[in-house]
Amino acid sequence: MPRILVIDDNAEFCSILQAHLTTNGHRVEITQDGDHGLRLLEDGRFDLVLTDILMPQRDGIEILRQVKQRWPALPVIAVSGGGWLAAEDLLAMAGRLGADRVMQKPVRREDLLNAVDAVLREVLRDAG
Repeated sequence: MPRILVIDDNAEFCSILQAHLTTNGHRVEITQDGDHGLRLLEDGRFDLVLTDILMPQRDGIEILRQVKQRWPALPVIAVSGGGWLAAEDLLAMAGRLGADRVMQKPVRREDLLNAVDAVLREVLRDAG
């Protein structure tokens, strides 16, 4: 059963993602804090990180950089609804920095599950 870490400062969005992913057979841990997310990554084994881009303190771009530097094989899906920059610009930046997939909020359940399954399949294919 794949373990997914969801990092997003919106508690409601985290709960929705957790519900969708759990009903699809994944173990999900959530946090609304980027620093806490990095500590969780250091302490446990995850198969995928799903992170928001715009968050207070440690944003998703920094999460992405840290993950790709410290755990280069760990896939990351970046999500954003925009903010001080348009969502498309933030997601393009995340893609250039190594995000395995980017998704614009609001995220449809089917699109989320398809993206997660595709990324996990790619990881398994690359490992085998």
